[in-house]
Amino acid sequence: MLPTIFLSHGSPMLTLTDNPVRHFLAGLGGLLERPKAILVVSAHWETARPTVNAMAVNETIYDFYGFPPALYQLTYPAPGAPDLARRVAEMLGGEGMACNIDPARGLDHGAWVPLLLAWPEHDIPVLQLSVQSHLGPAYHLLLGQALAGLRADGVLVIGSGSFTHDLNRLRRDAPSTEEASDVTEFSAWMHAALIERRTGDLINYRRLAPYAAMEHPTEEHLLPIYVALGAAGEGASVRRLHSSTNYAVLRMDAYAFGG
Repeated sequence: MLPTIFLSHGSPMLTLTDNPVRHFLAGLGGLLERPKAILVVSAHWETARPTVNAMAVNETIYDFYGFPPALYQLTYPAPGAPDLARRVAEMLGGEGMACNIDPARGLDHGAWVPLLLAWPEHDIPVLQLSVQSHLGPAYHLLLGQALAGLRADGVLVIGSGSFTHDLNRLRRDAPSTEEASDVTEFSAWMHAALIERRTGDLINYRRLAPYAAMEHPTEEHLLPIYVALGAAGEGASVRRLHSSTNYAVLRMDAYAFGG
């Protein structure tokens, strides 16, 4: 079966700039068997309760401003998956997580930026699932566990966020080799906890991990990793696929669970 994936999607400028994570994402499609559909859990769609989109053809959402005009010319008109959206809603509802279906929302940059690089032909059906930031890691692990059955049907579950996400300290002039020491310490703790499958520690990362509140002032960009981890199933293997740093404080790590 396909693994589940966590990706750090970075700035939308990733599509136009040359850096290590761009090269990794551009090769990601070649590392995996072609999925029948892709479900993306994006940090950029926050709702009070789980919501899945269901469009015939996905629109491209430019959920950012102040970037070069060329960025707004990019589109990712992947087909939607309304039938799969209904199934996802049923799977979550069966676990007591009532799920809405949104027939009008397209793909935000947490979804279309990495997908544009990995599967530029935009010919694989794509749907998005929202996060509920106020409910924390344990809830999102359960959310993922409710979706574990999708893997057997060739659906690739991607959690799209950021391994660290302190935008207040971005250094746009920083070389790709520069990294703040607190970022290094937090990322090393998270990596060890993932590889060692210390699920309880991961759920309580905000209390246990060094500099956790600094690296994630708000949690929405880390929560997708818990969905991907849960969707892989109990005892799934953990592999780090990529590690690099942008702007000195954004770790762009990617992980595969299971598969």
